[in-house]
Order: sequence, then C-alpha cells, then structure tokens
Amino acid sequence: MTMKVTQKVKDSEKIIWDQMRSVSGSQISISGSHNRAFLKFMVWLFLFASTTYMVYTLKLVSYKSCNNNDVFSHNSLFIHSSEINSSKSIWPVIVKEETEEKLEEKTGLEHIVFGIAASAKLWDKRKEYIKLWWKPEEEMRGIVWLDKPVKTSKGDGESLPELRISGDTSRFAYRNRQGHRSAIRISRIVSETLRLGRENVRWFVMGDDDTVFVTDNLVRILNKYDHNQYYYIGSSSESHLQNIYFSYSMAYGGGGFAISYPLAKALEKMQDKCIQRYPGLYGSDDRMQACMAELGVPLTKELGFHQSLACATANLYFYCFCFILENAGEKYDVYGNLFGLLASHPIAPLVTLHHLDVVEPIFPNVTRVQALRCLTVPMKLDSAGLMQQSICYDKANGWTISVSWGFAVQIFRGVLSPREIEMPSRTFLNWYKRADYTAYAFNTRPVARNPCQKPFVFYLSSAKMDPSSNQTVSQYTRHRVPHPACKWKTTDPADVDRVQVYKKPDPHLWDRSPRRNCCRVLSSKGKNMVVDVGVCKEGELSEV
Repeated sequence: MTMKVTQKVKDSEKIIWDQMRSVSGSQISISGSHNRAFLKFMVWLFLFASTTYMVYTLKLVSYKSCNNNDVFSHNSLFIHSSEINSSKSIWPVIVKEETEEKLEEKTGLEHIVFGIAASAKLWDKRKEYIKLWWKPEEEMRGIVWLDKPVKTSKGDGESLPELRISGDTSRFAYRNRQGHRSAIRISRIVSETLRLGRENVRWFVMGDDDTVFVTDNLVRILNKYDHNQYYYIGSSSESHLQNIYFSYSMAYGGGGFAISYPLAKALEKMQDKCIQRYPGLYGSDDRMQACMAELGVPLTKELGFHQSLACATANLYFYCFCFILENAGEKYDVYGNLFGLLASHPIAPLVTLHHLDVVEPIFPNVTRVQALRCLTVPMKLDSAGLMQQSICYDKANGWTISVSWGFAVQIFRGVLSPREIEMPSRTFLNWYKRADYTAYAFNTRPVARNPCQKPFVFYLSSAKMDPSSNQTVSQYTRHRVPHPACKWKTTDPADVDRVQVYKKPDPHLWDRSPRRNCCRVLSSKGKNMVVDVGVCKEGELSEV
C-alpha cells in the first residue's frame, strides 16, 4: 500500500517536472527570438548611423570646391577655419568690394541741383554774388527762379545757372499783412526744380541770390548723410528773437538748406495742398517747415549754414549798424559788420554767407563783391580750413594770438583764455532796443572797454601754395586805424606790420571729430610775426 502511494507521488512529481521543463523551454525559445530581433535592430541602427555620417562628411568636404559667393548662400551652414585664416580668405575680397562701392557712392557737386530764389528788381546786383561761387567748369547744376524775365548780359550764360520764371501762384491764398505773397513762389522752388526731371540727383539745395556757398564744404556736409533717406538739413537764425518769432525747427533759406531727393519727391506730392493750409504764415521758409512737420521730418542742424549773422532783413525788426563807443575821452569804431563772428567761427565748416547787402564788406576799403572775391583765394587753397580759428600765446611778449585762417589775425595785449577768445566779439548789434546781446542764439563777449585790450587786427592780403613744403603761405597786413593810448608796460603790437601764417591743407579735417587747430608762434621779432597752424600734436593744447 505504501509502495503504491509512493509510486503515485513520484508519477505526479514527474508530471509537474515535465510541465515545468515544458514552460521553461518555451520561455527560452521566446527569449531567443527577442535576442535575435534586438541584434537585427542594432545592426540596422549602426548601418544607418554610418551612412549618415559618411554623407554628412562628404557634404562638408564638398565646400572646398564651392565658389566663395556660394559660401554665403542660404544653404550654407559653416565656413571652414582655413578659409578665414588663409591669405586667400573670402573676407578681404568682400570688404574690398564694399569699400570700392562706398567710394563710388560718394556725393559730389554733380549729384546736387541748386534752386536759387531771385527777383528781377535786384538781379543786376545780386548776380555778381552767384558768379563768385558758381563753377560751370565742374558741371554744376542749378536753376535761378525769377518772378519775371530779366535782361541778360554777354557772358552771363557761361558764368551763371539757367534762368527760369516761377509758376503762377495766384490760386494760393496769402493773408499775412507784414509779408509778401512772393513767399509762396519761393517756397515752391524745390518742387518746381524736381519737376524738371534732372537725372542722378541726390540733393536739392536751396539758397537766395545773395547767398554765397562754399561748395566744397557743402559737399563735405552732405556726405555725412544717406541721400536715400529723408533729410532736411540747414540751420536756424543767429537771432534768438527771429527763432522765437518763426521757429528753431526751421531752416532759413537765405542761409541755405538741403533736401534729399526722396524727401523732395514726398514734398512735391503734397506741397500745394500743404501751402493752402497755411495762408497766414509770413515767408517761404516757415511754409516749408510747416510741410516738413506734416511729413514728420525734423531739421538736421549744421552750424556752417549762416542765415543773417545776427542781422535780419529790413522786412523784420532788426538792422545792423555802426556805433561809437566812448572810452577814456576817446572815440573809436566798433564796426557794424561780421568781423566778430567770422573771426571766431564755430568749429564747423563754413558753408554759406547771407545778407551781404546789409552789412559792411568783410574786408575793409573794398566793395562787398571785391571783399568776397578776396575770400575765394584761400577758399581754393584749403576750403576745409577757411575761417577756422586757432588760439596761441606769444609768452615772450605777453600777447594772445587768434588766427581766423584765410580771413584775419588778431593780437591782444595780455593773456585771454581760449574760453573768452572763442566767443564772438559783439562787433554787431541789433537796432531794436530790446534786442541786446541776450537776443543772440549763441554766446558773445562784449567789446573790451579797456583801451589796452583793443585787438590789433591784420587782414588777409595774399595767399599762395608753396610747392616745396606743400604748405599754404598766407600774409595778413595790419589794419591801420587809430588805437587809444595804453599805459600798460608791455610790448606794443603796433610795431608788427605783417603776420605770416604757414598751414598745410587738410581736406580731411571734417572727417575727424571736431577740434580746433593749434597754432604756434615761430617768430615775433621786429615788424614780422611768423605763425604755424595745423593739427594739434599729442598733448598739445592752447595753454594760458
């Protein structure tokens, strides 16, 4: 019995064991199939990665044979380091091309068209101012816009711009009782000039028939700006009261202003309607500025555009005049002219002079036109440095020297600081009694009341280029006017007859940051003084 039970147990264990072996075998079979699938997957993954790596490597290598221009195409991803560092790098080629393109794009006189406002009544006199600066040999382009036809003289056609009659403006309303409706005609000059369809125009420059342009400096100014953008470039008046009466945001046309071609096109499209909206305005310039305000274009100010040089036209409130200053029982003139401002010109290129009919000639004992003709000599030698002031000291004699190159030299007894000398002396006054020195839009200094501090003035008498030294040599001769007695025990500048100034032309003066040139007294013995003017050396300054 016992043996039967034992046999049954053994049989059941065998069955269970066989079943367990059967399950284990099936698991091993399943596990083996999984291993084979995994190995297959890994093989395919390795093949895919290898293929991708080979393709990617071939793509990188293929850049070696690509054209340089293709490197910067939208499909490129990398620039090989050897191409950047090698002597045949693509960068120098591209920089060179960009540089050449910029040089080609530099603005010249051929890209400028002048619009000059004139009247038939004053044409015979005013045309002489235009002849001073107009350069037909350089293919300058411009139109003189007149109110009615004028008689022309022989030779005028070769030395003056083309003459045209302005369009009819009778349809426009004008309601300002103090002004004249010719302001409407003048305000449309830029638009009328644009409609002539001149080619290759970048700038339209507006001026009056009594405006004298230093065209080289005008070109220097315009080259600072992108002619493809909207630009309205000029300056406000030197009279604070005029700017209040009109606007500090307005360019004065007499002093000249420039409008870029795209802005002129935008102006031409809307100007006639714009003019109709402002019948009460006084002149042409404020009408122009009103339209600029509607276009949203501000005035870009350049100090070299001179409107009235502290003297306004007789149509307004101010006049320039000579006056007598009494001191120590003696009388001496303080000229109602531009001397104070021109002898201390701002550190900016001289671009225009205006209102030349209402001030004295800038050089004594000659007519206005003759005086300006004298100025054209240094203008041709070194236009960038024209009227630029330099300040230095003759310590041996105890003098202060101020050189306004191409115009005048002043010698002061004693030591005056550069801060004082760089401020224009008030050789001009506003006649309007409330318009004292506070009515100027710039700092001025009073004319010295101490007789010993009256400057000795030397005006330009000649200028030439010395080819051996590549320097300009300009002579300044003392303006002989009575000087009040001085009790100071110092060397008398009255012993000096001439000042000779050496200066190397510097056409790139305004390509650098603005800085006054330095001057050095080389010799001051006897009747002649010799001065050198040029770029300040390292550490050099006008030290008191």
